[in-house]
Amino acid sequence: MIEQGSYTLELAIANLQQREHLGDRYYAAWWLGKHRSTDPAAIDALLDALDDQLDRSPDGGYPLRRNAARALGKLADPRIVPALLRCLDCPDYYVREAAAQALELQGDPDGIPALLAFLAGGVAAAVPTPDKPHLVQPYEAILEALGTLGATAAIPEIQPFLDHPVAKIQLAAARTLYQLTEAPEYGDRLIAGLSAPQLPLRRSALIDLGATHYLPAAAAIAQTPAENSLKLIALKGLLENHLTRQARDTLHLTEESEQVMALMDSLL
Repeated sequence: MIEQGSYTLELAIANLQQREHLGDRYYAAWWLGKHRSTDPAAIDALLDALDDQLDRSPDGGYPLRRNAARALGKLADPRIVPALLRCLDCPDYYVREAAAQALELQGDPDGIPALLAFLAGGVAAAVPTPDKPHLVQPYEAILEALGTLGATAAIPEIQPFLDHPVAKIQLAAARTLYQLTEAPEYGDRLIAGLSAPQLPLRRSALIDLGATHYLPAAAAIAQTPAENSLKLIALKGLLENHLTRQARDTLHLTEESEQVMALMDSLL
């Protein structure tokens, strides 16, 4: 049994399965994902929630479906990836975004073809949704998922997004292309993003660099005009990604690793 105060696994499952209190269902889905429940009943309940029709937002979206997709991304079960792929057809933009992010967490290359299909039409098709604060598709999440999943065959379709009019999409494309090619030019584009005049863009560049192992970015990350907490997260990701790429028989820290650790210490 997983407990947090009086909240238990059994209570979370029961709350998710009931139909009267929508807020309790939403919280239960989040809780099950946070605690990475392996209970089959919990996964069953989350999979059922992907088809929920009761919890609707004022714009017609499906908040519970979004939370269930996010939670399932953190869990392990052979039924999860097929269910998330079906969510990519949901009319709710934010469900599609959550499904793309969850597929990235699952790390299953079976998700690549469906994600790549969203890039059809290229930059010309990646336009704003009328009267909405987002594009027609969650391109940022889709690009990031393709990078994590190692979709090297998608490089020609991804490269044009370096010139997308939305700066965050440009950063996502650079991050993805660095992950797929390890070409320094893409890492340098992310470093350039650390100098953006807008803080939200600098934050995005920090997050994107933290998803890579581009160690030449470490000093620039530490000097970015942004919150130290976010810079530490980016440096931690950079270091962890670098270390996972080292040979398993390497028992000592490289000079580059030690430099990153020193930068992290300077931010504490």
